[in-house]
Amino acid sequence: MLDAAEQLVLDRGFDAMSVAAIAAGAGIGKGAVYLEFPGKNDILDALLQRGTARLRERVRNEIGEHPRLGDAYRASARALIEDPLMTAAFLDDRGVLGDHVIEVRDGRYRERHLGVVAWLRDLQDSERLDPEVDAEALALALSSATIGLLSAARLLGPLTAAQLDGAIDALGRMAASVEIG
Repeated sequence: MLDAAEQLVLDRGFDAMSVAAIAAGAGIGKGAVYLEFPGKNDILDALLQRGTARLRERVRNEIGEHPRLGDAYRASARALIEDPLMTAAFLDDRGVLGDHVIEVRDGRYRERHLGVVAWLRDLQDSERLDPEVDAEALALALSSATIGLLSAARLLGPLTAAQLDGAIDALGRMAASVEIG
């Protein structure tokens, strides 16, 4: 059901997607969708939660539980760029997520940012990151750089995978410059 919903969101956008189309795509009745999800917004929330878990799992499988900052940035940025739904979520893409991006007021974006700040502070506490670096400022800089990469092709014209990978590597090296050891 969620696979069908994700494909519809990516193909048509959330606003144009219907519960009936999800049911048809999943080969089930419309009522079965409503048994799982009270409404259409709940489906998108489930898709975004699943996407976030998918990104975390991919990054964890690639770099392990205690990565260095530069490696974590590279793996996270690559995973995000290769995931169209999560790219749309990261950019608040109304073409994909529709009015949902305006309606979300639950602080999830701030919560995600604070999670990165906490992780950076943990790196500082474990003496793996320069304690003089402002963790909140670094989290904002890394997020802003990622947003720039995700939207670069729209602003600069087509970019090759090699160009994006080179930019990710450069940002990973910059992030690594504040690591200790």
